[in-house]
Amino acid sequence: MKTLYLECNMGAAGDMLLSALYELLEDKEAFLDTMNHLPLPGVHLEAERGVTSGIAGTHMHVTVHGVEEGTDGHDHHHDHHHDHEHEHDHEHHHDHDHEHGHEHHHDHDHEHDHHHDHEHDHHHDHDHEHHHDHEHDHHHDHDHEHDHHHATPGAIAHLIDHLPLPQEVKDHARGVYDAIARAEAQAHGCPVGDVHYHEVGALDAVADVTGVCYALHLLRPERIVVSPIPVGSGTVRCAHGIMPVPAPATAALLAGVPTYGGAVQGELCTPTGAALLAHFADSFGPMPVMCTQKVGYGIGTKVRAFWGESAEEANGEIVELVCNIDDMTAESLSFACARLLELGALDVYTLPGTMKKGRSGQVLTVLCAPEQEGDLARHILSLTTTNGLRARRCGKYFLTPSVREAETPWGAVRVKTAQGYGVTHVKPEYEDVAALARSRGVSLEEMARDILRHV
Repeated sequence: MKTLYLECNMGAAGDMLLSALYELLEDKEAFLDTMNHLPLPGVHLEAERGVTSGIAGTHMHVTVHGVEEGTDGHDHHHDHHHDHEHEHDHEHHHDHDHEHGHEHHHDHDHEHDHHHDHEHDHHHDHDHEHHHDHEHDHHHDHDHEHDHHHATPGAIAHLIDHLPLPQEVKDHARGVYDAIARAEAQAHGCPVGDVHYHEVGALDAVADVTGVCYALHLLRPERIVVSPIPVGSGTVRCAHGIMPVPAPATAALLAGVPTYGGAVQGELCTPTGAALLAHFADSFGPMPVMCTQKVGYGIGTKVRAFWGESAEEANGEIVELVCNIDDMTAESLSFACARLLELGALDVYTLPGTMKKGRSGQVLTVLCAPEQEGDLARHILSLTTTNGLRARRCGKYFLTPSVREAETPWGAVRVKTAQGYGVTHVKPEYEDVAALARSRGVSLEEMARDILRHV
């Protein structure tokens, strides 16, 4: 089975996922060519090889009109230390003592606040020249707030729908954005239609989402497993101000997903990363047993994508509820089995057995979905004479069932199919076959064979 394992031990963001998946592609040039010819105004993708922490990987630069807007369009907080040397030559002509008090306040677009308070006492009785060498050590906190493409869910959907990409890719991209819209609506307490995307509405984020969807379309994994996701801690600045980590929308997107905080301060998983992982993951957990063929490294949050073959695994889970019964009549046990099926059991059966003291009895087995375990356990205890039962959770391999109607020379017949693991089962519905067999005066087996030749 073609398996993709996404290791997100350092977090996840849309561009980092895109970078890691890009490394797994066979025709990287064709992928970039397709992405760079999409009608996304001013958007350009460039894959740059680099090294971080001694590990080589790819950083996918997504620019809009030549400007890289940052990971998933979020505000960024940087601490910069600059050492400046200023040399000033001043010529002063003074005839008396004086005192200077200067206060400078500078406002810049990146919200730098510089406060220089200088007090100079100069006593001059004649003309002179001053030569001042000043060395300043500045500490700047920058909040880069970019003007993003704010859009509604409808506008983003319209944009995605008109991209020249396979329909499957566009459906997945819309599904990701629909999930984000629902999460944003939940976080802000408003209808989904009133949501205005901020960070994830930026064109670079649209490129990240569609790029990940397109890369997965080209890879076509049969199974995607994702590691538990670290979300970080502390706070993050976003369009609505300072938010706790994970931000409310991110937390909503990761509902039901294994996550953890840790000691790292800051946002490790972005809304875009959360939405993509939650949308595509078949399961979350440790790396499965697999023969790895390629490993893709996304520089930044260091997402690793493992591509290879793994054995077929169970595609579901089932519970067996089992008990031994030796003191019920056959009629009472039959009634209990029928009632358990009516109450939602997937299957009920008994097997004969020899109980204590040589008594003949029955081993009752009830199969149910995990979420039904508690209810059906109580029903077994109330409907039978057993004082206890065993519960076993098992991996379940199953074929996906479906029903279709087929036209035959004798009329329409319902046909049941089941597919999976390279296997297909086809069986006409018993009641339909039986009715046709009676009307034609042939055996059930003969009628079934004739029908199967025409479906």
